Amino acid sequence: MDLTFSPPLHKQRHQFVVDFVKRNKPKKVVDLGCGECTLLKMLKFHHEIELLVGVDVNGAKVKKRMHGLAPISTDYLEPSYDQLCVELYQGSVTQKDARFKGFDLVTSIELIEHLTPADVELFSEVVFGYMTPKMVIISTPNSEFNIFMPGVSCYRHSDHKFEWTRAEFRSWAMKVCLDYGYEVEFTGVGKAPQGQQEAVGFCTQIGVFYQLWGRDCCKTLLVNDAEDLFPYTLLYRVNYPSLCDNNILRRVLVSEVLYGAEKLKNRWMEEQADGICDAVALGPVHHAGEIVAVPLDVLWSCCPKVSVLSGSLGNLKHLLMDEPNIKLSQDSSAVLINHWEQGIAPNSRDEPVLSNKKAQQDSLIKKLKLINLITKIVINLYL
Repeated sequence: MDLTFSPPLHKQRHQFVVDFVKRNKPKKVVDLGCGECTLLKMLKFHHEIELLVGVDVNGAKVKKRMHGLAPISTDYLEPSYDQLCVELYQGSVTQKDARFKGFDLVTSIELIEHLTPADVELFSEVVFGYMTPKMVIISTPNSEFNIFMPGVSCYRHSDHKFEWTRAEFRSWAMKVCLDYGYEVEFTGVGKAPQGQQEAVGFCTQIGVFYQLWGRDCCKTLLVNDAEDLFPYTLLYRVNYPSLCDNNILRRVLVSEVLYGAEKLKNRWMEEQADGICDAVALGPVHHAGEIVAVPLDVLWSCCPKVSVLSGSLGNLKHLLMDEPNIKLSQDSSAVLINHWEQGIAPNSRDEPVLSNKKAQQDSLIKKLKLINLITKIVINLYL
């Protein structure tokens, strides 16, 4: 029987994890046997995750794909208050590393069948007894399903050391729960042909483990901090830009203040040129033909991003006080900008002086909006 899965089985496995993350919102997630980082690339878009870690024994494979986890342009140009750190390691799941303790979720997708029986015991001890995560997702082939897979006489992959039946997987999982204080739910992906589901189960069987409170009868390893080891090799680490970083917050705020001040100035100039009597009611005040003062309280009320970023009018003034790219009035109540900097200078209508800075800003804003739109479309397509 020629059986095909739609979506492909590997995508169904990854989507299972993605859906689980959406429901349970873990903050710290580690993928054991991350390989080419495919699952991690999907998970990085989920804002509830603050620490996303991958580990694989094959460091070369990780290095080949790790830069796909780097922030994209819009992450820098439009940072949010979300915080995300991504770390990738080379190491064996049979070794204890203190940096991997206390995660909310550990995933092990199609990994355990590549371990020898002796290493499976070490894996159980490391994951459930040492790392002690709140939740664990383990997927592995269901050997009972192999009758529907042409060309599979023994195992589905030459590197598989075993493939469990549903009963064997259940037996191992229940022992883990008894030893380390967990409970487990069994499910899977890749449905059998019509009428065969109950007989053979899913193509990929999945165990979802939940840590129990008050684990009195379990073999949780109690290790002194002085004995902590760090055998894994860090291959890649990146912190995504976040408005929780004061330097990034200040940079974005300054950009919004300058942009907002220019918009208000241009509006004031247009209304003044049209002879609107109450143009000054907008707030900006023209000084000596060259300087426009844009009051901070006007910026605050007219520019929502400025008010959100600064938190309060007093904090806005404080943040701009020592900012070299911002000129404030003597009493620090207004932003001072050049009246003609971004338009046509007086007495030079034949040779207009255009601000390169303004042109670059406008071009950057247009490109940013386009990039942001494309990025959102791509994210929606893949998630």
